[in-house]
Amino acid sequence: MSGELAGKVTIVTGGASGIGRGIVERFVAEGAKVVIADVQTELGEALAAELGPDAHFHYTDVGDQAQVGRLVDTTVENFGGLHVMVNNAGRSSPMKKGLFYDDFAEFDSVMRINLLGVMAGTRDAARHMAEEGGGSIINISSIGGILAGGGVSTYRASKAAVIQFTKSAAIELAEYEVRVNCIAPGSIPTPILQSAASAEDRERLEKFEARIRQQMRDDRPLKRQGTPGDVAEAVLYFATDRSRYVTGTVLPVDGGTVAGKVMPPRKPKPEPTP
Repeated sequence: MSGELAGKVTIVTGGASGIGRGIVERFVAEGAKVVIADVQTELGEALAAELGPDAHFHYTDVGDQAQVGRLVDTTVENFGGLHVMVNNAGRSSPMKKGLFYDDFAEFDSVMRINLLGVMAGTRDAARHMAEEGGGSIINISSIGGILAGGGVSTYRASKAAVIQFTKSAAIELAEYEVRVNCIAPGSIPTPILQSAASAEDRERLEKFEARIRQQMRDDRPLKRQGTPGDVAEAVLYFATDRSRYVTGTVLPVDGGTVAGKVMPPRKPKPEPTP
């Protein structure tokens, strides 16, 4: 590791598991002090203990603006600043048989966590960063916010809104040297997929996940499976001075899924005739 984040203070929301955990681990390895903000107390405290004195857990429900504000204030008070904010916390919306069957019962919860949490985290982090010469904010969206598709329509809408909000915030905050960028992961195995299953699906979760994962592989030009570590590498780029002239950008980390349709396998090139 190169210590690119040595002396930097970072918050990672939803940092106790999945992609968030991968980001936390990478940032600590690069020398950052990381605050793991999550509602999963047991997982968050265990991760902080595992990573040592540079990782700290802070219970935070990002759907509650007051808790997000306290998270930022506490981080600044305890560690003397805030240089990088990663708004990663999110949840999926339940899969239904189709749009006709969706009662949107989870709409408020999904939007509050996936969108309001990002908006509040960006605002509160930027308030501090603007007074300290700047900083980097990285919002985690999804390729579901770029590509249309059937199912989980509320989730897709929330992630599309994160992309538009990121670009708008980047324009507004540029005069303060606060950069705002977005990562759109795709086909990364995380626990969030389980929350998209209905009660009936959860009883057959293994078969359900296998079907979804196979569809993701079929749609992905790169056949290597993506990992939370792959997303963490992209987030690290936006967190460092290597991206000091980059803001308002949306970077898919998806094995090429949003680039276009997968081409059929090519026939081997014939050997030249002697």
